[in-house]
Amino acid sequence: MNATLYTRREWIALAVLAALILIVFPATMDIFRLNLVGKYLTYAFVAAGLVLCWGHGGILSLGQGIFFGLGGYCMAMFLKLEASSPENTAIQSTPGIPDFMDWNQVTELPFWWIPFKSFPFTLAAVIVVPVVFAYIIGAAMFKRRVGGVYFAIITQAIAAILTILIIGQQGYTGGVNGITDLRTLLGWDIRTDSAKFILYFVNAALLIVVLLLGQAVRVSKFGRLLIAMRDKEDRVRFSGYSVADFKIFIFCLAAAFSAIGGAMFTLQVGFMSPSFVGIVPSIEMVIFAAVGGRLSLFGAVYGALIVNWAKTSFSESFPELWLFAMGGLFIAVVMAFPNGLAGLFRSHVEPLLAKLTRKSPPPPAPDATPAEAVKLAAE
Repeated sequence: MNATLYTRREWIALAVLAALILIVFPATMDIFRLNLVGKYLTYAFVAAGLVLCWGHGGILSLGQGIFFGLGGYCMAMFLKLEASSPENTAIQSTPGIPDFMDWNQVTELPFWWIPFKSFPFTLAAVIVVPVVFAYIIGAAMFKRRVGGVYFAIITQAIAAILTILIIGQQGYTGGVNGITDLRTLLGWDIRTDSAKFILYFVNAALLIVVLLLGQAVRVSKFGRLLIAMRDKEDRVRFSGYSVADFKIFIFCLAAAFSAIGGAMFTLQVGFMSPSFVGIVPSIEMVIFAAVGGRLSLFGAVYGALIVNWAKTSFSESFPELWLFAMGGLFIAVVMAFPNGLAGLFRSHVEPLLAKLTRKSPPPPAPDATPAEAVKLAAE
């Protein structure tokens, strides 16, 4: 009975979230605000991956911006090559290559850019490149039983190194400005309002698919082993399971979720830069999951929406103080509300709703005995 009620509750939560992002937001917002919400939802992919990786697997990664950025850069490379046709770049000294390469006196398209002229290859690379990178990191760390705070610090360091590498290779990556001026996708102008509207729904649909996949993992036997591994790792290992392989798999799955979000971010916003790869964005992504609830996939989406809305609203008035506010928010949530908004909902709102919706027992019949009346009331 409890399992049935739990499944029903999850489906209701998904239906409410789907109605909110697929019906309410598009019906009540102009295209500018809707595109802004679409940008927020791309971060929800990362938060959902962190729920599985951190909340259920106990693996705190402070470098999810790595995979978000890799997915975004793969998509940006395809879009930039499409925008850099010989006709569009005829005024350059070397037509047919991205403008930032021409500015940096690169006279030939690098060999590792050439495959990104293919859209099917790009779609595969959006997933494969971040997952392979995550596998290398995971295998190097988890096979040696590196975990906890040490793993978090290492992922943070890798995010910083990748940011420095992207900025330093300006002629091949666009440097600190990133890859900008992205115009079309297979000839379709992605800068128009109608394109932004369609891309919002594509993004929302992909997010729902990711949530369903995450939910399937969470309720499976593997999901139960993840929780056991989080709480009693040595006991799981002594039971004959490969803890390292479990950690690698869930870390790679979280990387794939993040990469999809990064690719959709590039399509909706129209650029990708190293500012979304480094330490600060990676920590912000952890805050999204913590505020929404690190044990709730749906809570992570609400966390991404709420925190980003607050960031947009308050950073305009207090740009210097916003990072301190984010840090304070993270500390407060972890210490006071470790399960985030989802935990508050379960502990306070759900009992109240259950009490309000509980049906009152029918009145006893006029000729009922006292014992029958007591029994009816108990039922």
